[in-house]
Amino acid sequence: MPKQLPLALLLLRLGVFTVFLFWTLDKLVQPDHAAKVFGAFYGLGGLSDTAFYIMGAAQLALILAFVAGVMKTWTYGAILVFHGVSTLSAFGKYLQPFENLLFFAAWPMLAACAALFLLRDYDTLTLSRQPVPATA
Repeated sequence: MPKQLPLALLLLRLGVFTVFLFWTLDKLVQPDHAAKVFGAFYGLGGLSDTAFYIMGAAQLALILAFVAGVMKTWTYGAILVFHGVSTLSAFGKYLQPFENLLFFAAWPMLAACAALFLLRDYDTLTLSRQPVPATA
């Protein structure tokens, strides 16, 4: 295993965590904004502030486990699925690229999520007790 790989994976994990942290805080601090996002992109209008507080708390637990690198198959997998759904839910925005350039930042982050999931056994700078894989 290249000696820089664990550091590279840690940096990817920290970057993905940062984005998810602010999406989580949006649910907890500005549930009205989160409600607009859920209505516009997921067709889930009319959710209460309480629903966003519950979602935010659950998401906070997930992203803290993710950034710590514990239960990697589950936490990295959940992050990949959640970001994949988020990316695809904005599909209409990609059809007008020059009016929605910021939405394209979702694709490299999705690639980072996929890379983390695929290389999770090599992501060793974590709080996980999983053994380091044998060199392939």
